[in-house]
Amino acid sequence: MTMASTLLCTPSGSAEEVNFKILATTDIHGNFYPYNFITLKPADGSLARIATKVKSIRDSIGDDNVILLDNGDILQGQPTAYYYNFIDTVSPHLVARMLDYLSYDAETIGNHDVETGHAVYDRYRSTLAPIPLLAANVIDKATGQPYFQPYTVIERNGVKFAVLGLLTPAIPAWLPENIWKGMAFEDMVESAAKWVPIIREKENPDVLIGLFHSGHDSSRMTGEWRENASLLVAEQVPGFDIIFMGHDHQVYNSQSGQRPLVLNPANNANNIAETDVMIVKQDGKVVDKKISGRIVSVNDLQPDSGFIANFEPERRVIEDFVTRKIGEAEGDFSVRDAYFGPSAFMQLLHDLQLEIADAEISFAAPLSFDAIIRKGDLLMSDMFTLYKYENMLYTMAMTGHEIKDYLEMSYSLWTSQMQSPEDHLLLFADGAPAKGDYAKLHNPSYNFDSAAGINYQVDVTKPRGEKITILSMADGTPFDMDRTYRVAINSYRGNGGGNLLTEGAGIPHDELTSRIIASTDKDLRYYLIKAVEKRGHITPEVTKNWQFVPFDVVNEAAERDRLLLFPDEK
Repeated sequence: MTMASTLLCTPSGSAEEVNFKILATTDIHGNFYPYNFITLKPADGSLARIATKVKSIRDSIGDDNVILLDNGDILQGQPTAYYYNFIDTVSPHLVARMLDYLSYDAETIGNHDVETGHAVYDRYRSTLAPIPLLAANVIDKATGQPYFQPYTVIERNGVKFAVLGLLTPAIPAWLPENIWKGMAFEDMVESAAKWVPIIREKENPDVLIGLFHSGHDSSRMTGEWRENASLLVAEQVPGFDIIFMGHDHQVYNSQSGQRPLVLNPANNANNIAETDVMIVKQDGKVVDKKISGRIVSVNDLQPDSGFIANFEPERRVIEDFVTRKIGEAEGDFSVRDAYFGPSAFMQLLHDLQLEIADAEISFAAPLSFDAIIRKGDLLMSDMFTLYKYENMLYTMAMTGHEIKDYLEMSYSLWTSQMQSPEDHLLLFADGAPAKGDYAKLHNPSYNFDSAAGINYQVDVTKPRGEKITILSMADGTPFDMDRTYRVAINSYRGNGGGNLLTEGAGIPHDELTSRIIASTDKDLRYYLIKAVEKRGHITPEVTKNWQFVPFDVVNEAAERDRLLLFPDEK
């Protein structure tokens, strides 16, 4: 199919054909420059490479034949976004200016965009205008109407496109209520079923596009919410021609039966979703349309020089920010060790959490699948390696029984039930991993919580419920199953994220808030930075407060699994 727009000059009553490309990005996570400001190395992907691809297509077929959309989770992930979210809060938001520079037509808000808090995303939305920020199922409690714009209409060459935005409704399972105060989150299928007839009747679009920040696997519930419902909408709500997905970081391309084309270019601006739309109109009415699509990598493209030059001053600001020295690391801290036992990386995080939260016990997981803080100058960039997200830190009340049950679920997500030394220690995925950037694991590592403040064993030959034996408190005093302890835990987990508190510890979701004894008023990374600056240096130490048993079953399996997970160590 020739994609250049062709308006056939024919007599009245004859057909006219119009061709378009609809492009979509998602889960960019702050990757704007072809450089990783956390590892301080050149990186794949980037909005700068997306700019090259978009410019090439526009030059080829004309601006009026291209629609460019983004599917959210753009305000979190790299220090570039963090700086303009929380440090420079006066300048017009960098991300909004970048999307304006690239002439995006619409964006749906993502859960990590909401995670930044009202002050950030409300300011961002204001700067982004007139590009609409969409989410039909996010309801303003005060008015009963959508808090964000529910949909937008784009008219090009006599063809009308409507774009409906939806956000995964599981926000209350992850984020403290003050971050989304005044909002409610509707089920995606219910919201789509309500809005499609409204759009059809009011706008009568030729093409209806779903721009959904939600993934494809609807089989898992997150608390009481169906986190990934994009395919359910495609199957249960007729009327869509194209649905762009996001959130789960997995490449997806499917068109079958009566279901619309569904595309997901995954994360970090490594790919772009590219859709060809051919419209045939007769007497002003659509009589035929053909739609096909693909996921296209941009990693081999050169970054757009105009984009780079335009945002060079901001790049220098970010570089100065991330290379500021805040202390000294007296050895390496590798997250790789955390999958197989206590590690210096996790102990550093646990120790700081215990100190900041004034807690007796700490829960924490490796938030980055593979990361290292190296010996030498400790820079601001290293703090994004240590802690990936903008979570708050809670101090929560938990009983001994709840602490044990919490760990039972965590290690059941983490490890298989071994029968012999030939079995895997880690729980690997049979097919695709649960999330696209967690290698071969069945579950993402950010749900692999270990504990500090207690001594315990994990018997990997036992089923969930029998894996964990808590031996004592860290100082050797008895651990009491009936006592209530002060537990340091991040706000994602404290609001039900990963279901470890609800399904694991058995605490009802509506009871979680009452368990919060204290909370930081800023993100945890801020306090980690302050604590490290106060110490001046960090030393890799490992307190062997927990271990996998039995040793004769575990040891060889751990060595094999480590090479499977990190083959570069061979």
